[in-house]
Amino acid sequence: MAIQQIIQAIKKYDTIIIHRHVRPDPDAYGSQGALQELIQQSFPEKKVYVVGEEPDESLYFLNTMDDIKDDVYDGALVIVCDTANTDRISDTRYNSGAQLIKIDHHPNEDAYGDLIWVDTTASSSSELIYELYLHGRDQGFIMNTEAARLLYAGIVGDTGRFLFPNTSTDTFQYVADLITYPFERSEIYNHLYRTKENVARLQGYILQHYELKPSGMSSIKLTKDTLDKANVSSVETGQLVNVLSDIEGIKAWVMFIEEENSIRVRLRSKGPVINTIAAKYNGGGHPMASGAEVSDWEEAEAVIDDLDKVCAAYE
Repeated sequence: MAIQQIIQAIKKYDTIIIHRHVRPDPDAYGSQGALQELIQQSFPEKKVYVVGEEPDESLYFLNTMDDIKDDVYDGALVIVCDTANTDRISDTRYNSGAQLIKIDHHPNEDAYGDLIWVDTTASSSSELIYELYLHGRDQGFIMNTEAARLLYAGIVGDTGRFLFPNTSTDTFQYVADLITYPFERSEIYNHLYRTKENVARLQGYILQHYELKPSGMSSIKLTKDTLDKANVSSVETGQLVNVLSDIEGIKAWVMFIEEENSIRVRLRSKGPVINTIAAKYNGGGHPMASGAEVSDWEEAEAVIDDLDKVCAAYE
């Protein structure tokens, strides 16, 4: 069983390095940081590191990264959390250790690693880390308040405050267990859902300029000029991806964010499967929430056409 093999690997290695995906979200930080806390609390003699680029300032409250030298990877166990494919792993040294483990809840289209634990029915990778704890608590694994805080934040982020359909009875049970630890839930919500004035004004721009086709497909293009005028970074636009979710008549929507050398694509759906479209354009993700990347606005129009067809065919 993959979970037991992962527990044995964690027990075996003295040095453990934990990665996650680029452009991290709360679940990436939650699962990565909580796993570090869980291992360190359970086995204080081990050296446990978290690596990757530092977050946008809005996520500083979750965790900070370790700066380690290349030789730390010699003979180390490397675990990658919440990352579907190798192209999205933050810090390319992930393959420099003695053993590589993948823990994820996205479709396993890139089956990298010596050990793989992928469960697409889980709401989040943070939920999987809690399951790892449940399996390991009779084998020396100990939960602490900081790990519980990080797991809660990760689950809240990936379930959209428990509103998304990936929220299950297990999710609620795990959260019920996590909130018995004395962390401030209101502080997490304040950090995750606080909106700056400039971002709020861009939200107004989106609501005024989105396009809606008869199929139920909607799109919005945020050019670099638009972002500069709004003084909003590409990372901050992540707060706005669900702005269109409550609009009647929309089945699925795509947000394009122009960056320096490419255009980021965020896809969301209320029913039509969209991760197949994301995979076609250098991306991937969940059936109802995916991301991709295109090189120019002409290719962006191709994404719109594909999404329009999927929406038109959806009953």
